[in-house]
Amino acid sequence: MVSLLRSCRRLIPHLSAAAASSSTAPRGPISRLLPVVLAMAGYSTGSGGERGRLLFRQLFEKESSTYTYLLADVGDPEKPAVLIDPVDRTVDRDINLIKELGLKLVYAMNTHVHADHVTGTGLLKTKVPGVKSVIAKAGRAKADHFIEHGDKLYFGNLFLEVRATPGHTAGCVTYVTGDGHDQPSPRMAFTGDALIIRACGRTDFQGGSSDQLYESVHSQILSLPKDTLLYPGHDYKGFTVSTVEEELAYNPRLTKDKETFKTIMENLNLAYPMMIDVALPANLVCGIQDPPPSKV
Repeated sequence: MVSLLRSCRRLIPHLSAAAASSSTAPRGPISRLLPVVLAMAGYSTGSGGERGRLLFRQLFEKESSTYTYLLADVGDPEKPAVLIDPVDRTVDRDINLIKELGLKLVYAMNTHVHADHVTGTGLLKTKVPGVKSVIAKAGRAKADHFIEHGDKLYFGNLFLEVRATPGHTAGCVTYVTGDGHDQPSPRMAFTGDALIIRACGRTDFQGGSSDQLYESVHSQILSLPKDTLLYPGHDYKGFTVSTVEEELAYNPRLTKDKETFKTIMENLNLAYPMMIDVALPANLVCGIQDPPPSKV
């Protein structure tokens, strides 16, 4: 496996050049291999260069099919870390992993106010001294730190760029790793529910808008370099990672023109989210729920 990863790293510059020379969808065997190689690279922290600074883990909560992402700058003496979209049910798992890896959690951050699970940010704040909760100002929820489009969140010498991607909800954001020689390459985008692999988030509640989602995904996510690794907030089919190039070619919704997209979204006929009546009120207060009344 180690030798395979080394071979993949040697191939990446050549494959990237081959992909960049074509403005069309992937056609040949080399360009079809590129997303796979880059996805593997996204999971490897490596041993040299700036990619070696980034520790990255993708974690899963099976009840709500939610991905939580752990990123840390292991080149910094304190090994500062962030958690994106933690879930209350898996907070202890996440804390144990952070301790095992010797990291210091500085931010517990959400891509939006979730309707299908209770965020773990509130619990993390009670169990990890000094951690700050983060959410978009447009989400109108409680947090320690409110973010807006264009903000940068630093953990050590690495940072995440905030991109507003409303449409699933009015307060959705996508977190993108920094652009620069001292930042991870290829870039990584944590899209929440705005873009799901070969799909996208629903737009029929919480201030959702199909028109807005189409515009924000195309302008803020699919405009990133084609080799950008896309990590969604959920997956229900076993996918873990995609790329901008793949979604531009194969996403059955977002490859359509806007009017067709809006028609698709208006006819999804999705069930009412089972957890929404519990999750929304809790997530508006950072995931901390009022304790049940004591029995007299």
